[in-house]
Amino acid sequence: MSRVLYTAANPPARSAWEAINPMRMIGELSETRYWMYLLLLPSALLITAVVLYPTLYGIQLSFREMRLNRPALGTDWVLFKHYARMLADPIFWTALRNTAVWVTSSIALEFTVGLIAALALNRNLPGTKVLAVLILVPYFLPNVVAGHMWALMLDPRLGVINDLLVKTGLLTGYKAWFADPSTAMAAAIIVEAWHSFPFFTLLIMAGLKGIPTDLYKAADIDGAGPFAQLRLITLPMLKTIIAAAVILRVIGLVNSPDLLLILTNGGPGRATQVLSLYAFQTAYKDFNFGYAGALSVVMFILLMGFAWAYIRLSKVNQD
Repeated sequence: MSRVLYTAANPPARSAWEAINPMRMIGELSETRYWMYLLLLPSALLITAVVLYPTLYGIQLSFREMRLNRPALGTDWVLFKHYARMLADPIFWTALRNTAVWVTSSIALEFTVGLIAALALNRNLPGTKVLAVLILVPYFLPNVVAGHMWALMLDPRLGVINDLLVKTGLLTGYKAWFADPSTAMAAAIIVEAWHSFPFFTLLIMAGLKGIPTDLYKAADIDGAGPFAQLRLITLPMLKTIIAAAVILRVIGLVNSPDLLLILTNGGPGRATQVLSLYAFQTAYKDFNFGYAGALSVVMFILLMGFAWAYIRLSKVNQD
């Protein structure tokens, strides 16, 4: 009886079921480079539906006329009309300057307090676990709750903070913090820093756990003090975490006007008007979604430029 040898050039014949067997087809597909794209397909569809499409729609909205309170204007393409108006809009430039102050000051204060808190909690002294939970409480509060709570505490008539400052002699009379253009932004920044500094504390604490203790022991032997160890060991080792935290907080501060909306609504005058609040008011108060879309696109470009420049300058990708 003759025997048939099966080789790669002469494979055995498959039955009809084996040819269309789904499990067999998936097994063969998993051995090809197309398997990776198949696994990424659900995520790509989700990102397209949730992120990409709204972003592209917002960008094209900035080139169209879209005023819900004036439907007679239609929704025609106006190209760069909104951007030209923006260049001549004094409120835009005020909001841009206030945004820079709001973001820079808040990040600096949040990072400083968060770093100090993380270094203190990392010492594992008695009671630090309880303090770690208490420090995170402000971050758990919704912005609406935190905003109304601080608005009441800083109230010029009923505020407990004014009462304490007057009784200790630091103030001669009750002060309307959010009604004074010279103090409104500073007060709002302090509220924002109190609410969000635990974000930096949490990430920095996680980073501190990954720094080898041998580095600090060697630094002690070489005579390096606490500040030298912070400058030469701690901060360089936390560079990647700090960069990620700063970028995330900048994005959050630029895009979230809720705290300022509750505390000042952009006032007094335009003292606390920022770009995100201006875009929100333009869309939902003036119903000018075209101009609001242009403001949002400018914010998007500024954030992308900041993220790129910050990563390049901090050199986190050169480790």
